[in-house]
Amino acid sequence: TMEKVKSFTKKNIIVFVLIFLCLGFGLGNKSFLSAQNLVNLTTQMAINAMLSAGLTYVIILGGIDISVGSVAALAGVCGALVARENPDASIFVASLIWIGAALVVGALCGAFNGLMIAYFKVVPMIATLAMLNMARGLCFVLSGGSSVSGVKSNYSFLGAARLLQTADKPTGWIPIITIFVIVAVFIVHILLSKTVFGRHVYATGSNSNVAHLSGINTAKITFLSHVICGIMAAMGGVLNASKLQNGQPGACDAYEMYAIAATVLGGTSLSGGSGSVGRAMIGVAVIAVINNGMNLLHIDSYWQKVVIGMIILLAVILDMAQKKQKA
Repeated sequence: TMEKVKSFTKKNIIVFVLIFLCLGFGLGNKSFLSAQNLVNLTTQMAINAMLSAGLTYVIILGGIDISVGSVAALAGVCGALVARENPDASIFVASLIWIGAALVVGALCGAFNGLMIAYFKVVPMIATLAMLNMARGLCFVLSGGSSVSGVKSNYSFLGAARLLQTADKPTGWIPIITIFVIVAVFIVHILLSKTVFGRHVYATGSNSNVAHLSGINTAKITFLSHVICGIMAAMGGVLNASKLQNGQPGACDAYEMYAIAATVLGGTSLSGGSGSVGRAMIGVAVIAVINNGMNLLHIDSYWQKVVIGMIILLAVILDMAQKKQKA
């Protein structure tokens, strides 16, 4: 039984870290565990949750995608440009414009990455570095270097509106962005954990040669995984643009670092073959809790970057330690 306890603790160490952090910040600042702050936490996690959910697919394949932040910004800018041309859209149409922009931009950028990596055999780091620069450059080209403003208030529904208005909270309790993210993340989680496609992703990540010999079209799996990653990143970007009610060419800068950190913290192995979207969300929560807790304790934002850097390092060390054990 001691062995069981040990392996359970090792498997779920990140959950214990999350609980420990919540208790620590709760003791440090009473308002941390308030209902309002916990609801705010979900909105602060939202964009990183979308990026990390898509990245999980790519990292399970043993790849990496450092372009997700720039793809998110590009989708936000494109969505805002379309939104500005359609000022009288109803909330429903406004939401469709955002989602449409995300699907088109995300699918195109993801398809480019997938094509380069799966068919042209470009190293994932280099292919996505090229995409990072191209997408960020296009953000500035399309927006003329300044933020795309003049977007009407209906467009902030997805990113900023809330449901469940009460007397003490007239703006509402439940953020739409949280519901949207939960649904989107749930869909990609089910796709990865419960479908044949998902099983093929794991097989390709574990050993692409063996997967190929057993009849799996590994190039197609790699291509589609990058498309999913691109779409999820773009969804994150349009949610961000909706929240701010404008498209900023510099938005989501370096968000890929937070997303990679969250995914690896959640136990997705950088060498591929293992991981899950659900566990990546625990990693997302850890990072959001640290940022939020440090803000409440009035710790300088520059120090927060230092801490996140240390967390990324820690996540990689943990990943390597687990690999050694398996070996």
